[in-house]
Amino acid sequence: MDDLESSVDHVAAATEFSGVVRVDRGGRVELAKAYGSAHRGYGIPNAVDTRFGLASGTKALTALSIVSLIEEGRLGLDTTARSLLGEDLPLIDDDVTVEHLLAHRSGIGDYFDEDAVESMTDYVMPIPVHRLATTPDYLAVLDGYGQVFPPGERFAYNNGGFVVLALIAERTAGMPFPEVVRTRVCAPAGMPDTEFLRTDEPGNRTALGYLYGDGLRTNVLHLPVCGSGDGGIYSTVGDIHALWSALYAGQIVPVDRVAEMVRPLSDVPSESMRYGLGFRLHPTGDAVILEGSDAGISFWTEHDEATGVTHTVLSNTSGGAWPVTARLSEWLTL
Repeated sequence: MDDLESSVDHVAAATEFSGVVRVDRGGRVELAKAYGSAHRGYGIPNAVDTRFGLASGTKALTALSIVSLIEEGRLGLDTTARSLLGEDLPLIDDDVTVEHLLAHRSGIGDYFDEDAVESMTDYVMPIPVHRLATTPDYLAVLDGYGQVFPPGERFAYNNGGFVVLALIAERTAGMPFPEVVRTRVCAPAGMPDTEFLRTDEPGNRTALGYLYGDGLRTNVLHLPVCGSGDGGIYSTVGDIHALWSALYAGQIVPVDRVAEMVRPLSDVPSESMRYGLGFRLHPTGDAVILEGSDAGISFWTEHDEATGVTHTVLSNTSGGAWPVTARLSEWLTL
């Protein structure tokens, strides 16, 4: 049987994978390897410390920011969104709480309903993406969506709900949302390479997101120029490992809060997944999962605290992470 690196190499070659893979077991790095190009036009290869978009992986950092404010007594799980929104977004039910939003059980209308999107690479934002540079800018796309079902009635994955959480975090902390995440999550976790970057200013060690397996077309016209609570942060495999380590060491929020966040609240058989507060959970096991998928981005990280096994796959193509992730899941359970 192939060793771990050979097994990943085989899948990467067969799928022309572009990205970075890291596997940790028991505090030891078993594999950390980069594949493909960060910038195809200039022939710049990906490296182990290249930064990639996390898409919806951002939601966990949003949730941790909110829970850190709860831990300080500045919010509660029962705090209503309306108490912070004031007259903004009037179609959100007055009974929607922070907990409903964190658990994807708010029932609010979603500005980006993934169930209604046929192709991430064909989706176009409803307003010019350069107008979405700060979290308050998102009010223009969040407004006008009526309540879909009563708060708490059931689970429905919701991107807009996490932008509302970002607004709540901003207004509670009194600082821009990227600064909230930096000070409350990234700094205590030791994640220096994780930040909200503008898509039109990618900077050093940052992979461009590509819409297709070949060609030069990037995702810059498909995503907000700067992300918010539902997606848009950039990170590295090293920082993702630091996140898991800090999370279970209680460095971001206390361990009892972590346990509350990863307790299953919703079972979603259609996704073969369970959900807690901001985190996806393995359908039957103890592993906790972050996943991100968007035009030019695919991301998966899975951590099992009981076994000490973590694997992370970051890719700068729309679906590049999935074959490698599937192979790792098979290999690591042998």
